[in-house]
Amino acid sequence: MDTVWVLGDQLNRRIASLEGCTPTDTRVLMIESRAKLASKPYHRQRLHLVLAGLRRFADELRNAGFQVDYRDSPSFRDGLRDHRSEFRPARISVMEPMSFSLASQLADLDLEVVRSNQFLCHYEDFAAWAEGRKRLVMEDFYRWQRVRLGYLMDGDEPAGGQWNFDAANREPPPKDGRSWPAPMVSKLDDLDRQVVADLPETAFGALPRGTWATSRRAALRRLGDFVDNVLPIFGPHEDAMLDGEWKMAHSTLSPYLNLGLLHPGEVCEAVERAYREGKVPIESAEGFIRQVIGWREYVWGVYWLWMPEYAGMNALGASRPLPPLFATGDTQMRCISAALDSVNSHGYAHHIQRLMILGNLALLSGIVPQQMVDWMWASFVDGAEWVMLPNVIGMSLFADGGLMATKPYAAGGNYIDRMSDHCGRCSYNPKARVGDEACPFTTLYWDFLDRNAKQLSGNHRIARQLKAAERLSNIADVRIRAQEVLSQLDAGRL
Repeated sequence: MDTVWVLGDQLNRRIASLEGCTPTDTRVLMIESRAKLASKPYHRQRLHLVLAGLRRFADELRNAGFQVDYRDSPSFRDGLRDHRSEFRPARISVMEPMSFSLASQLADLDLEVVRSNQFLCHYEDFAAWAEGRKRLVMEDFYRWQRVRLGYLMDGDEPAGGQWNFDAANREPPPKDGRSWPAPMVSKLDDLDRQVVADLPETAFGALPRGTWATSRRAALRRLGDFVDNVLPIFGPHEDAMLDGEWKMAHSTLSPYLNLGLLHPGEVCEAVERAYREGKVPIESAEGFIRQVIGWREYVWGVYWLWMPEYAGMNALGASRPLPPLFATGDTQMRCISAALDSVNSHGYAHHIQRLMILGNLALLSGIVPQQMVDWMWASFVDGAEWVMLPNVIGMSLFADGGLMATKPYAAGGNYIDRMSDHCGRCSYNPKARVGDEACPFTTLYWDFLDRNAKQLSGNHRIARQLKAAERLSNIADVRIRAQEVLSQLDAGRL
């Protein structure tokens, strides 16, 4: 009998390695690697989601008649060796991993590796699209995806008459005190409690409360809830932040896509169907589908295109260790405190908090990119190597020197004041550059432009900001205040 090894982010009967397999000809291998669980201090909800999902999928396969060899092993290599010794399969196949590091580990294990079908554009197809282009632009890839996949297309033209409605989706937070849709919650059962009991002592963060689906059935229910109740209001305020609103109108479907519980095709089909039925405005439907077939698949494509060299990039020479507040959450900065509280409570922060709050702080203060990658990879329920490397190295920290983003996503306190309600109740003043009350983001923004002026001088998209920094009359005072802020950051007293 042949064996199919199912990895922890392949939790779907539709994965390529299981296609055409039957209980009479295939045994399924699943391995919990203690080495993997101990490799980072992961968030408890992240580990619970992965382990409970893996165990539930094993039960689903058993109920379908498959023999499942479920192993708790010191490592993947040990689990594979012990499976071979016990069952002596004629062959062992596995769908290719999503991550470069795991693919490297599996390279010498005598496995039949099956091409992945968990994305709508395989990374080899992405490489073919990218070949010969002087510069890779996500918008170009997105439009190519729209045409070839047919999502939101009216014949040869984009639905709604234009490709991108992003300009309509940048509104600041509403001031009407509206209530945002509450997330669905699943009741925890004995399997969940056993997973929690099995978590390593190195895990951190709040215990799971049923927020995150750990089965395909529950993930499908959350997809339906998002399309029916959240997607209609998703678009306009997707870049906004509010105190006490950890998800607002974000889908929170990324963990299920990344683990295979949902497939991007079925998600996009559900969104398009809602748009065609008049239930969702084009701005929301297009904005969300762009995130799935545009940004998500672009990130996966460039990750495989540029690895392994990409993982070590540090174009701005950032050298500051990860500050204590990322572990403690202890800070007077209300925007940082809100984002870190969301991470601790849910293993999640929405994309604008990741980029313009947490990532922005790391960029402006010069945190070592690889340390930030590791922290975000371990802290988020949707964390993965292929997700975090491009998003942190390329998008947040500009550590690839502009391979991925056309400019550093740096911002001062005024941007955060405009896009959130944090600043009104904060100890710091977003408009002040110097002085004890000056917002650290504002001070560090101008200091960042000043100290990186040479490296960024050829970037036309930031030329105006560099010129403004050059003309600042109090730049010497900004430099002094920036050193005070960085010292406080290092000491955990910001």
